[in-house]
Order: sequence, then C-alpha cells, then structure tokens
Amino acid sequence: MIIRQLALRQGRRSLAPQWRSARRWMSSEVDSISSSMQNSLNETHSIESMLNSLPGERVQPIDDETHQTADTENIGTVFAEFKRQRELQKPLGAIVTPHYEPHTLVTNPPRPSDISLELLLASQAHMGHSTSLWNPGNARYIFGIRDGIHIISLDQTAAHLRRAARVVTAVAERAGLILFVGTRPGQDRAVVKAAELSGGCHLFDRWVAGGITNGTQILGRGKVKVVDEFDQEVPGFEEQLVERASVKPDLVVCLNPMENYVLLHECALNNIPTIGIIDTNANPLWVTYPIPANDDSLRCVQVICGILGRAGEEGKTRRLAAAQAGNITFTPADGFVMPGEEKTEQQKLPRVLKLGASIEELEKQDAMGNRPLKKDPLPRNFIEGEVRERVPRFHDAKKDL
Repeated sequence: MIIRQLALRQGRRSLAPQWRSARRWMSSEVDSISSSMQNSLNETHSIESMLNSLPGERVQPIDDETHQTADTENIGTVFAEFKRQRELQKPLGAIVTPHYEPHTLVTNPPRPSDISLELLLASQAHMGHSTSLWNPGNARYIFGIRDGIHIISLDQTAAHLRRAARVVTAVAERAGLILFVGTRPGQDRAVVKAAELSGGCHLFDRWVAGGITNGTQILGRGKVKVVDEFDQEVPGFEEQLVERASVKPDLVVCLNPMENYVLLHECALNNIPTIGIIDTNANPLWVTYPIPANDDSLRCVQVICGILGRAGEEGKTRRLAAAQAGNITFTPADGFVMPGEEKTEQQKLPRVLKLGASIEELEKQDAMGNRPLKKDPLPRNFIEGEVRERVPRFHDAKKDL
C-alpha cells in the first residue's frame, strides 16, 4: 500500500512538466490575441460606464464586433458644423499686427525714408551707459538721466543718421568703395547684408593692425580686379595691378568704434572719412560722421546698418542708371592702359609741380591740356625747383567734426 502511494505521488510530479508543455503546444496565438482583445473591450466598456455615470453628455456606445461607435454616420455632420462655427468666429478677437520679427531687419532692412522716432525708440537706441562712464564730448547728444543712465536724444540720432545715409548714398553713386565693419557677436549678418546691398566690402572678424597704413605687406596678396561702369570685371589688367599699391576704402562704416580704435586711427592718418555709432562712453571725435545711439543693442545696430546699406543701394542704383544712359558719375582710375596698347610719352612721365606753384595752377593746366611733362626720367634736386610726385590735397578733418 505504501509503495503504491509513493509511485502515484512520484508519477504525478514527473508528468506535470510534460503536461504543461503539451498544453502550451496545443494552444495557439489566435486564442491569446482574442483574449487580449476581449480584455481591452471589457476595459473600454468599464470606462464608458464610468463616463456615463458622470453628469454631462453621454458617450456613444461601442459595438463589440466592429469596434466603432453606433452613430458613425453623424461624424461628418459634426465636422461640417465645426467648420461652419470656425468660419463664423474667425473675424472675432484681436489681431496683433504689426509685430517685431527679428529676421526682417536682416532680410528686409529699413530704408532711409523709414527713419522715425518710433523705430529708434523700439530698437532701444536711446539707452546710454552709466553716468560714471560718460564722455563729456557727448553732452550735446544726451537728453537726460534716468536711474543713473544717460538717455540719448532720439532727435539727434535721427538727424545724424539721415546725414550719414546721404554720405553713403553720395559715395556709392560715385563708385566709392565702402567698408562695413562690425566685430561684435551677432553683427556679422547685418554687416554682410549691408555690404551686399551697397556693393562694398565687409569685415566681421578682428581688424589686422596696419591693414591701411601697411596694406602693401598685409593685403598685398589680395585679389584686385578692374571693373567697368556696370561693375563687370574687365580682364587683361593683371600685370598692371601688380605694380599698383593696395586698394584703400573710400568710406568706412564702423558699428563698434570702442573695439576698433586702431582702424579709426589708420583711417584718420590716410584721410579716409568714417561713420560710427557713438555711445555715451565713446569719443565722438574718433569718427568723421558720428551717430549717437546705443551700440550694445543688437536690434539698434541692425537698424542703423540696414539703413546705411539701403542708402548705398540707392546710390549704386543711380550710378548704374546713369551708366545705362551714357553718363559716368565717377572719375576713372588713372595710369591704366588698355590691353594691347602701348603707353604714350605723357603716360610714362609723372606729373610735376614747380616749387612755389599751387595745386590750383596744376589743375588748371590739366584742364587746359597743357600739363608740364618731365623729360628727364631721373629725379632732380628739390632745390632746383621740381618735385617728382604731385602733391595730394588733403581735406581738413576738423571742419567735418
């Protein structure tokens, strides 16, 4: 009896794993999927009953076979009613326009005719520095003091900005080379856009000292080209450009004079006019045409740079329109010979200025066509009464200030 019970107990234990594997083999995945779907459907019904128990609109029942709501055809009607209500309520509410979009100051900068006190005020052009950091030279540009901060007069800013825009337009109309400089973070896009509009050059990296005063050594390997009145390159002058000095800008627009004092000093040594944004802590005598404004506000800098770029574009448009009509608004470069031609005797010999003569007399001789020529190629002694080079005329920078 004891042996039979032991065999029966041990037989059940040995057959239990095999029975489990047999049940697992006999079952299919369809049964498991159907059971999971039934469980999900039961959960959905429980949620439906819970929502219907709450006060408010009742939830439509879900069909067990199709798993759709009983009133499926009514969905299109409800959506059509939703669209009708949306069209009816569309004109209601406030429309926020115009509003500030930062990218438009670069992609579509304002024009000189758009200068207004509202635009300058919105760009924070009136915010100066602390009263302890001010430069006494800016006293005529300061409107007052607010919480220890100098407030710049926007009337002065608008007037000086319009004057600078006219200067840029005149230089671009006469085919002058304009250099836009802005080395602070965030000013690169505005500087590049202004240079593209006016057909000039741009610099948003560090200024290399001596780029103007020692341009032959620093910029000697830079590419220089000859263009016609339509700004199209004219080939064949490569050999003649090697012997010429480096090109210098005719106007420099500096957006941050505090970090580019070396550039402004080199421009002053070479009598190159400059335009700069002068904050209350800067010296207005550093530039030829100061613009009193906040140079720390990126929006203000983009507004001013965009206006000057548009002014250069206007001058370039006038010059190209005059060239189409056959009128040249600039003086062609001197000393060039067309490819395939030889230099005349008058082009080979330099101009001379007799000792005691004035610049006006030499210009009068040039206009009459009786320019004195020097037959001896060797330079004479200064005491004998002649100088090899023509003395240039420098404008007095102090009068412009």
